[in-house]
Amino acid sequence: MESQVRGGTRWKRFALVMVPSVALTAAVGVSLAQGALAASFSVSGQSFKVTAEHLDGKGFSQYGGIDAGYAELKGDKKTLHPVAISSFKSADITGMCQSVVTPDIPLLGSVSLQLKAGGGGTPVHAENLYLDVADLDADATFTNIDIGVAAKDANKGPKIKEGENVNENGFAQQADRAVLDNVKQKAWATTAGTFKLSGLSMRLYNGVKECY
Repeated sequence: MESQVRGGTRWKRFALVMVPSVALTAAVGVSLAQGALAASFSVSGQSFKVTAEHLDGKGFSQYGGIDAGYAELKGDKKTLHPVAISSFKSADITGMCQSVVTPDIPLLGSVSLQLKAGGGGTPVHAENLYLDVADLDADATFTNIDIGVAAKDANKGPKIKEGENVNENGFAQQADRAVLDNVKQKAWATTAGTFKLSGLSMRLYNGVKECY
C-alpha cells in the first residue's frame, strides 16, 4: 500500500537533519571533511534549519517525545520542547543544506554556520538516525505505512533509544519506505550512527544566513 501526502498533513512528514552548533564545528569538522562521521552524536539546546531537494529513506518510525537535553543542563523545565521523534534505518539525501544561528556573541553579534552536501550526483548517506523535529514541510510518499500503532510496537525503524523522553504507549506511525521532496524543517536535536557526506561545504557567516 502507498500513501501520498502533499501540503498540510504534518503527521506524515519527515526529513534528515545533521547540524553541529558553532561550538562543535572544530570537533566534527575533520571527520566531516573526510566524508564520514562514524559515531553517534547529538546537537541540542538551540533549533536549526534544514532543506533537502530529495530524501529516500528505508525503515521509518515516528512518535511523540520531549527534547530535554538543554533543560537538564539549565535545571529549567520551561526549556522542554515537544517534538516528533523520527527515525530511519537508512536514508539517502540529495541537495542538503543545514544551518544554525548562534546569537549575541560578544563583539560579533549573530554568527551562522551553514553546511551543504549531497550535490553533484552523489547523495548524502546516513544510517540509524534519530531526529527531534519541531516543524516540517515536504511532499511525501510512504510505502506500507502503519498509522496509530503504539510507539513501543513500532518495529520498521530503529528501536527507541534508551533514555529518550517518549511515551511508549503513545501514538506512533511507521513505514517500509518514505520519499520526500522539497523539504523544509526545524529541529532541536539529532543523533546518528553514520553520516557520509559527499561534496561537503561548511561555512561561517557574520549575521543571520539560514537555509530558508
